[in-house]
Amino acid sequence: IDSYFAANMDLISINPEFNLYDSEWPLRTYQYQYPPAKTVSHEGERVGRTLNSLVCDGTIVSGGLVERSLLGPNVRVNSYSYITDSIIFNNCRIGRHARIRRAIIDKNVTVPEGYEIGFDLEGDRKKYMVTESGIVVINKNMVLT
Repeated sequence: IDSYFAANMDLISINPEFNLYDSEWPLRTYQYQYPPAKTVSHEGERVGRTLNSLVCDGTIVSGGLVERSLLGPNVRVNSYSYITDSIIFNNCRIGRHARIRRAIIDKNVTVPEGYEIGFDLEGDRKKYMVTESGIVVINKNMVLT
């Protein structure tokens, strides 16, 4: 899992080993037809931002901050939430004021409002798998409480 995480994080580096944008080696895949990804803000109060990240179609970052992360299709990042150094798979919902650090969150997970992942590894180990290097893994369809 640590190698998988590192390989995905490499995709957002300036010169990744496996360059998704290399026209000499096109990537062929099926993509569900979602609208383009977008970041939105509310009158300058809550600014949706993504920095050094890959964001797939259908994803909306609404007043949250995403840094050095990969967001799959149809992800919703709500106001005041913070995601860093993480991989978030399809159809996940990130609640307001949630904080996520160094995590892999599989498909169809809703992170509740104010929830934290990756900031208390001992607490995370009681509920989830945590790798040797401290990556928190949340299984597909998991209900977080």
